[in-house]
Amino acid sequence: MSEATLLISSKNYSSWSLRGFLLAKLSGIDFVAESVALDDPRAHEELLMRTSSILVPCLLHGEVTVWDTLAIAEYLNEAFPKAQMLPKEVSARARCRSISGEMHSGFAALRSSLPMNLRFRKPGFTVWSSAQADIDRITTIWRECLHTWKGPFLFGKEPTIADAMYAPVVTRFISYDVAVGALCQDYCTTIMEWQPMQEWVADALEEPQEIIELDLDF
Repeated sequence: MSEATLLISSKNYSSWSLRGFLLAKLSGIDFVAESVALDDPRAHEELLMRTSSILVPCLLHGEVTVWDTLAIAEYLNEAFPKAQMLPKEVSARARCRSISGEMHSGFAALRSSLPMNLRFRKPGFTVWSSAQADIDRITTIWRECLHTWKGPFLFGKEPTIADAMYAPVVTRFISYDVAVGALCQDYCTTIMEWQPMQEWVADALEEPQEIIELDLDF
């Protein structure tokens, strides 16, 4: 029997569920991912970004129930310190927390204009100016981290909480044909080659559910 259960929604559409899954993988916890039915109001509203209270993903670990991706990240970091989900260096840890928080609370234009859909490809997609501002900020964050900590992940050779938080953005850039420059493109490749990411994507492509609102031809 697994040590923990991670409740998720759609693997194809849910950026928050992907973050929770990657955080659990980073921690090394023995867990099983269980999907909440898409007709469950919690899952449907989360996927359509109509709720300010994200209850999925949710980690069940013994007597502990924790939701919200940053809360899950901090809990797993405390419960499994040997996993080193945050960088060792003080300044790097501070930056990691800062940019993870920025991803968690910001970039609303990007989320609404370029929803996550791993099966979707739109070459030549026109990005609106508000979403482009978010893209520019994200790629600035990536370049600063990659220049400072030398990659291939944001804080060096090993992935951290920040990489889990920004991984869904990589899928959006691929889906909507967003040009990000050579350095950031290398980072996107690193994320997509990350084993837990490959596992998630493979499952997502086999997922039978479709959400009409998120499968429109933009």
